[in-house]
Amino acid sequence: MTEHKTKDVEEKPGELMFSSVYTQQRAERYFNKHQENLSRRLSDWREKQIARKVLEMAGNPRSVLDLPCGAGRFWPILAEAPERKLLAADYSENMLHTARKFQPAELVERFHIFQTSAFDIQLEDQAVEHIFCMRLMHHIGKAADRMRILQEFHRVSSDSVSLSLWVDGNYKGWRRRRLEAQRASGKKEFKRRFQDRFVQSPAVLEKEFDEAGFHILGKVDFLPAYSHWRTYVLRRKDRSAA
Repeated sequence: MTEHKTKDVEEKPGELMFSSVYTQQRAERYFNKHQENLSRRLSDWREKQIARKVLEMAGNPRSVLDLPCGAGRFWPILAEAPERKLLAADYSENMLHTARKFQPAELVERFHIFQTSAFDIQLEDQAVEHIFCMRLMHHIGKAADRMRILQEFHRVSSDSVSLSLWVDGNYKGWRRRRLEAQRASGKKEFKRRFQDRFVQSPAVLEKEFDEAGFHILGKVDFLPAYSHWRTYVLRRKDRSAA
């Protein structure tokens, strides 16, 4: 068998390594995968249940930016408040096209949809009350990159942020740490072109939230003690003191 070498992958400013993988075909596959089998349907149901919970914890915000919005999976949940002002953005134009194509037209019309990066959101300061950020931060391995995004969220949100990521202190987190250690060992069967998902220490993350100007309102675990998915609800410290 011929062994193929891969080039080192470098991130461009404002872009993550995985950003370029979402061709139109892959974006549409991403839209469909959450309904592929019973396990994925149950996971989708639980994530949407959590989405409702964190919006309630944030005080049912009057305006929400869904970033990254992907293929619009959470749009029906965000639109359940009929008077809510809704914005949706993603770095991938193919994801935005997929959302417009497959979500109901009357739902799409509720959203102001635009392309942007979480590192440099094309909105004015305090443009929305709440930023809803699902399935992005677990891709961010560097503390400096997480801080850039958190500071941008602090700039654009006038009140609060909800974000999901992977934390350790549970079974899936332990398994992931072990897998990454195996990949770091250099064995061919574990090698990957690049690492694009990361488990983080809650203590480290919560310190970063504080340094970025946020107070923790609450947190919801996908499945306590088992799953590494956790969603935090953060509020700007200046709002907490008001």
